[in-house]
Amino acid sequence: MAKRRSLSVFSLSFLDVMSCGFGAVVLIFLIINHATEEDAKIVNKDRLAEIRLLDYQVQNGERDLFELQEQLEGVLQRLGESRQKRVSTEADLEQVRRDFDDLDAESSAERASVERLKSDLEAREEEVARLRQIEEANDGGRALAFVGEGDRQYLTGLKVGGSNVVIAVDASASMLDRTIVNVLRRRNMPEQRRRQAPKWRRAVRTVEWLAAQLPLDADFQVFAFNEQTRSLVAGSGDQWTPLGDGSALAAAIGELDGMVPSGGTSLLQLATKLRALDPLPDNVYLVTDSLPTQGTRAPRRATISGADRLDLFRDALRQMPLQVPINVILFPMEGDPLASAAYWNLARTSGGAYMAPARDWP
Repeated sequence: MAKRRSLSVFSLSFLDVMSCGFGAVVLIFLIINHATEEDAKIVNKDRLAEIRLLDYQVQNGERDLFELQEQLEGVLQRLGESRQKRVSTEADLEQVRRDFDDLDAESSAERASVERLKSDLEAREEEVARLRQIEEANDGGRALAFVGEGDRQYLTGLKVGGSNVVIAVDASASMLDRTIVNVLRRRNMPEQRRRQAPKWRRAVRTVEWLAAQLPLDADFQVFAFNEQTRSLVAGSGDQWTPLGDGSALAAAIGELDGMVPSGGTSLLQLATKLRALDPLPDNVYLVTDSLPTQGTRAPRRATISGADRLDLFRDALRQMPLQVPINVILFPMEGDPLASAAYWNLARTSGGAYMAPARDWP
């Protein structure tokens, strides 16, 4: 009798069944995986197309972005230049405004100045007209007044007139007296006594009289000369001063009235001052008493001869401006006999007048 075999779960049949099941699973996996790969390929193609499209768009975007950045830089640069131009234009505009304001202020000041000048001119014209009326009204009351050629007035043979008139007065020590002895005596007196010397007072009154005869529209200058020559018109700078209302002339006469005669006489210094005037004088009124005692420098000796003084006079004449009338009023000095003839010849040759007035003149 055959022997029965024992039952085992791991028999061949079981293995067959398991193998069949595993094979079915593998087949299913293969089928499912293949379909997945096909789907993945399809999906990847779409994604790749999208990626390529996006890459193209990115490349175009980068190119456009680069161009836009360049354009932006250009715009920013132009904007900066525009800002600089605007700032410069605003600065120029502000400067133009300031210049305009300055010009407007200057124009206003000039208009105001012109108005003041017009007003001053009208006032001066009225004053001149008034003074001319007074002068015309008083002409008949002057005992020795005569009207000569043109507008020149003659008084005791002396021409008083012109547009540019110089009055020059000798202020040396010799103007203290007519004799040498009295000059030496008065030279040692106090200043007040010297200032009141009769001869000097006559000279001051003579200058006052000459000043009173000047035309109202004349320019004038007053010089006092001894070793030096200086103008008595304050602030004139040795040049012409309009007569105007006469205040400057009155101040010059006051300055002369306070002077004390001193020092020597240099006619050459006066001639130099006359030549420096521009324009040259129409008339020079010279109030003196003697020939010069020095030139540009003080003499080396204490005394000087008449011939030497005449040489100094001739040196001064060579420096006098030509064709200018020199009107001489001489107060003769003792010990200087050549002075009268020399000054008379100067007046004659220059076309001026010569006077040796009496002691009670003017």
